[in-house]
Amino acid sequence: MLTRYIEKSILSDLAEKMTFIGGPRQVGKTTLARTIGQDSFKNRFRYLNWDDREDAKRILTGTFAADETLLIFDELHKYRRWKTFIKGFFDKHRARHKIVVTGSSRLDVYRKGGDSLLGRYHHYRLHPLSLREIAAKNAPPSPLVGRALDFDDSTSQTRDALDRLMKFGGFPEIFLKGTEKALRRWHNQRLDALVREDIRDIENLRDLSGVETLVHLLPEKIGGLLSVNSLREDLAVAHETAAAWVDVLERFYYHFRIRPQQSTRIKALRKEPKLYLWDWSEVAETGPRFENLIASHLLKFCHYLHDAEGIRAELRFLRDVEGREVDFLVAVDDKPWFCVEAKLSARDLSRPLLHFKAKLGLPLSYQVVRAPGEDYIKDDVRVISADKFLTALV
Repeated sequence: MLTRYIEKSILSDLAEKMTFIGGPRQVGKTTLARTIGQDSFKNRFRYLNWDDREDAKRILTGTFAADETLLIFDELHKYRRWKTFIKGFFDKHRARHKIVVTGSSRLDVYRKGGDSLLGRYHHYRLHPLSLREIAAKNAPPSPLVGRALDFDDSTSQTRDALDRLMKFGGFPEIFLKGTEKALRRWHNQRLDALVREDIRDIENLRDLSGVETLVHLLPEKIGGLLSVNSLREDLAVAHETAAAWVDVLERFYYHFRIRPQQSTRIKALRKEPKLYLWDWSEVAETGPRFENLIASHLLKFCHYLHDAEGIRAELRFLRDVEGREVDFLVAVDDKPWFCVEAKLSARDLSRPLLHFKAKLGLPLSYQVVRAPGEDYIKDDVRVISADKFLTALV
């Protein structure tokens, strides 16, 4: 069984606070929580799912056995007053019970009403499997921000794992099955459940078929600037409606958006973000799929630094009004740390990468390529194969 990269951090945090685990449907939240209960609490835990009527009743009565040290509340955010409930329960029973709350919407922002939970929980975003996890390596210690990344040597294992990740994505169930038939069926079932179950149960949307249409449109937008106005035209709806649907899908971890870095040194684009999917296996074209895979690994790295280490890391991109663009920039405390350009091959250095490196004085620049066996420095840019670069992340 794979050990997930945030398991040790969650165990440490449970000693003093609740832990919330958010993430997309079928990313492994329940499995992670149950594994913690089985391995670290010697099965002294109780799993309760709000979607189960008997479990919901038991949650609301708030009575649990003394030996049920760990309580796992799944999909609790579907209860309208869940924040008020969990605050009161934690304040009353924190000496007796440890609490994990899991859900497939953003638990950090959802249901803004009710009493504040500030200071009572730590929030984690669980991501799909990454190359480092598959290679059975623990999450790295807190990195030295501003320093070069520390890579492991490429092996046949990491190369094979990258090929499999490119084809099947990083969601555990389908990655482990590893067949095209299973992948197709899983896509259909997951997307139907996302719209027809998760979103329907919580969001007040009249036109679910419109949201389904949007789900089919977004994989074609990967890597480009996202224009809501263009989506509005494709969907034949009002701008506000299209924008609201995009926001809903992001809250339920279907996609994520990254925004351009702002700097007084460049005439930067100020509005349009770039969009990527949590499940990059839905992206048909090889180039955009590879870019999405790199984006997902970098976002996971930034979220890990923020959630587990308290480092204010953010994933952005660089683009100016002349159209020059670098795919990704990792910033800490709003200051550039390193930038990444994703390419299928290592033939030529990216001219925009060289431009922004000089213009902004970027300390570290990487051109990450799909082709194996590359690792050299040219014009102070490290050109490196993805199967080696990704070993430095989580």
